[in-house]
Amino acid sequence: MAGFRGIFPVVQTPFDDQGVVDESGLARQVDFCRQAGAHGLVYPVLASEFQLLTDSERRSALERVLKAADGEIPVVAGVAATSAQSAAEYAAHAVGHGADAVIALPPYIGALGPDDVFRYYEAISNAARRPVFLQDAPPGLPVPRIMELLQQIEHLAYVKEENEPSAHNISALIEGLGDACQGVFGGAWCRWMMSELDRGAHGFMPSVEIVDVHVRIWDLFHAGEQAAARDLYDRLLPFINLGFCLGLSVIKELLVRRGIIETAHTRRTGLPALDGQDAKELDIILGKIDDLLMPTA
Repeated sequence: MAGFRGIFPVVQTPFDDQGVVDESGLARQVDFCRQAGAHGLVYPVLASEFQLLTDSERRSALERVLKAADGEIPVVAGVAATSAQSAAEYAAHAVGHGADAVIALPPYIGALGPDDVFRYYEAISNAARRPVFLQDAPPGLPVPRIMELLQQIEHLAYVKEENEPSAHNISALIEGLGDACQGVFGGAWCRWMMSELDRGAHGFMPSVEIVDVHVRIWDLFHAGEQAAARDLYDRLLPFINLGFCLGLSVIKELLVRRGIIETAHTRRTGLPALDGQDAKELDIILGKIDDLLMPTA
């Protein structure tokens, strides 16, 4: 297998105090990722609130990320949609503005048969004519079905696997697909990063706020310093646990604290807001990993 490898952080969609997409905040995230040594970028996907952007916002924001990347770092553009036709249009737009690859969940509204999923990814592949990632997030697809799709559809060459048990699924995909797959990436807050590295994961797509630490773990592991990589990862676990519980609220709060975005606003409803005790907990956790974070502000 060859191609994309490493840490590809998911860029967040920042909003200003009026709820408008802050494109300067997008550019600052790209700069931060580049300085941190990220191997690529992903935008817009679930953690970017893509489904809560208007069509024009989604296209404009992706164009801003691509402009900021300026060909210096690969960009995997999110093109998930509710139909094959819409996803194909997003894919054509993305590659037309310089995206290096695209990524998509299966259609996320309505019941789908096997033929519907096939036609969806085939349409994306035909429109992109560049590498396509299948994002397998809950409820997900059975591993045998993912294998069939990658074996049958040109350009569908990568998987972002975050359906539980993700580590087991990554092993099965790598062992079962061989040359039909160029890479399997982990996600899901990198909760199983060390196990997935040991199983041969080709990269990870975590959220962006601590990409500098994820890159250090990756570099240590691939330099043969697996014990040091695990020690570093273990120090992140309290933050990962808090983030897994509170989601975007934690991601954006840390990006604000690091001076990368201006506000922690989100459009996602139903998210638990950080209360005073959460803020105290975050202070304690960050105090224990502050030496791992590169200066940003």
